[in-house]
Amino acid sequence: MTTATGKPPIETFFDRNMAEHYDARNANLAIMMQSLHFQVNLILEDLPRNARILCIGAGTGAEILTLAGLHPEWHFTAADPSSPMLDKCRKRIAEAGLSDRCDLVDGYVQDVTAAPEFDAILSLMVAHFIPREDRAPYYSNIIERLKPGGMLVSSEISFDPDAPDFPLLLKNWTQIQKLMGGSPESLEKLPYMLRNVLSIETPEVTEGFMRSAGFDLPIRFFQNFFIRAWYAAK
Repeated sequence: MTTATGKPPIETFFDRNMAEHYDARNANLAIMMQSLHFQVNLILEDLPRNARILCIGAGTGAEILTLAGLHPEWHFTAADPSSPMLDKCRKRIAEAGLSDRCDLVDGYVQDVTAAPEFDAILSLMVAHFIPREDRAPYYSNIIERLKPGGMLVSSEISFDPDAPDFPLLLKNWTQIQKLMGGSPESLEKLPYMLRNVLSIETPEVTEGFMRSAGFDLPIRFFQNFFIRAWYAAK
């Protein structure tokens, strides 16, 4: 199954086998994601005591588990179009005793109730799976669901493949993929995947999509090799 662009949809990447092994594959990268989650928490520190948070592409629930432990009165909605990943998220949330603080939506952002009810929306490592023609509607759907003054925090793989530093960053990125258990065959295909399979945009293009949706000042606050992150207020 492919999208109109010929690229596989998000749920194809995150099948049951991926869901079962996702956390183990990413264990060696925990320190990198902990740094991102630490900064996300600082950005969201001034949200209301009983804030409502939407996590798009929630995966196995890593950011929910982190933030829920720091903010015991926050309520979360986890949305993911991969049923196996959402099942894993549900299990981890239940094991942490957080089921009463988290709703789950099997779908995309547009499948979440279209009302401005969220104080913050997280889109962590999601946007590079969204085809270019769907990227502007993606941010429009996000801003529609934010309360006035609500915060978007987004991270994605974002770079210019024609920039002179691309080969050097690719070398580092290959090391990351090795830590995640990448096979020699998958590592050899990595440049093709980055250029042709994932929907990767430059930071400037990503910021343009955010502005077109109504976010006036996207602030770039994080970079880890090809990963970049922004926050912006409605």
